[in-house]
Formats: sequence, C-alpha cells, structure tokens
Amino acid sequence: MTEKDLDIRFEEAFERASNMTEALPQDVMLRIYAYYKQATQGTVHANRMGRHDLRDAFKTNAWMQISHLSSDEAKQLYIETINSLTKK
Repeated sequence: MTEKDLDIRFEEAFERASNMTEALPQDVMLRIYAYYKQATQGTVHANRMGRHDLRDAFKTNAWMQISHLSSDEAKQLYIETINSLTKK
C-alpha cells in the first residue's frame, strides 16, 4: 500500500467517524483522539499542554501513551478502530 492509499483510507475513516451518531465509551473516544493527533500532528510536546482541566489532561495522557507510533502506524490503527466501530 502506498502512502497516498493510506492517506485516502485515513480521510475516509475520518469522514465515517465524523458522521457517527452512536455514543462511544470514553476510553474508545480517547484512543481515537490519540491516534488522530499522532497521525496528523506527531508526538505531543509538553508545551502543547496549555489548559489544565481534567478533560485535557486525559486527552494529553492518551496521546502521550501512543507517542512511540509513527504517523503511518497511527493512521493505520485509527482506520482499524473506526472500521471495527462502523463494521466496514
């Protein structure tokens, strides 16, 4: 698979995720968030942690836990997660 194919599949998965109406468990939402951020912005840095509320802390923690993944690995895991949730 080429990088372009992966990017297309990632964008398609993002569109499906954006149109989901069913409520997801918080841990799943955090995992999706972390994969998306790692795929699109790379590894989280301490200076990106601006606000200090609990919700942002959980999101930052989820992102930090997968910081060892490359952008392509995060895209693939994001696609797999969305596919499993949308049964596609």
